[in-house]
Amino acid sequence: MEVLRHPAVGGFWSHCGWNSTLESIGEGVPMICRPFTGDQRVNARYLETVWRIGVQLEGELEKGTVERAVKRLIMDEEGAEMRKRAMKLKEKLEASVRSGGSSCKSLADFANSLKMKNSMQQQSDSP
Repeated sequence: MEVLRHPAVGGFWSHCGWNSTLESIGEGVPMICRPFTGDQRVNARYLETVWRIGVQLEGELEKGTVERAVKRLIMDEEGAEMRKRAMKLKEKLEASVRSGGSSCKSLADFANSLKMKNSMQQQSDSP
């Protein structure tokens, strides 16, 4: 995370596993996506087409393909826009984990449902 946080980092080459994706978003860093398997492909497609903070590379990698992706991310106006969107997602992610944020609320709801289930189980086990 310290590396992603460094101001010299203009992008992150990733396989797009969920942890790497969240770490990149958590630091507001756009990505070059090179998925291999499973959810990585879905995550990469989402990063590129929905959130628009990633450049997905598919098929055989050639020097020119990689060079174009790096230039898009680092040098082009498109890359600057990706960085802006990545920073907005970072802000949303930070808000979600603050007290009262959506993640905190969801965790509290989950804990309450477990407590309720446990209470109901204890009542049904009582003679």
